Amino acid sequence: MSAPATAQDDGAERWLRPTFFIDSDHPLVAGFAREVAGAAATPRDKATRLYYAVRDRFRYDPYRIEMNEAHFRASGCIERGYGFCISKAVLLAAVLRAEGVPARLGFGDVRNHLATERLLELNNGDVFYYHGYTDVLLDGRWVKATPAFNIELCEKFGVHPLEFDGRADSVFHPYDKAGRRHMEYVNDRGAYDDLPFDELRRTFIERCPAIFSVAGGDFQAEAEAENRVA
Repeated sequence: MSAPATAQDDGAERWLRPTFFIDSDHPLVAGFAREVAGAAATPRDKATRLYYAVRDRFRYDPYRIEMNEAHFRASGCIERGYGFCISKAVLLAAVLRAEGVPARLGFGDVRNHLATERLLELNNGDVFYYHGYTDVLLDGRWVKATPAFNIELCEKFGVHPLEFDGRADSVFHPYDKAGRRHMEYVNDRGAYDDLPFDELRRTFIERCPAIFSVAGGDFQAEAEAENRVA
């Protein structure tokens, strides 16, 4: 199990190394990172390019989550072409590390006021545990990046897309474009050098075991039918 990281830790080497889940040395991950970053001159330029690539090239899908280690690896997300908040945060951390930008994983519990009825039922309520984001070390400070919702999802359902410039935190908006309550952060679970898989699995099995029984489904079509987004 990975211990929580702190902003006071010296050096960035620990946030550049590949790990089991953040497998930044995997050929798929390294190749994707190299393709996207291109000739970006600065760490901030690289981080910005990589953020938007992970946000928009990988469709958000909470209906095909498998509770096994392989499913949560960055390389697995690339192979599938889709993910949810945790797997996309892992992927972003991996491609950042592959391009020499220090990164780690952050987690918090959020209350989602606009989830679909099916997702609320599967999640056993509106509090989603271990929402994942990526912490990026730029100019000596940690900046939060949340690549969960692809742009098509946001545009289709009136949710503000999360932008990232490497300077300000990219976190969920409290309200959507129509003024409805959207996301509310209710608990900070800290930052980690690698995915705390055992903790996550234990919490999910205890709080929302049904989420892993879903064989599939079209989340975007379902959300459109309800005129809502999660």
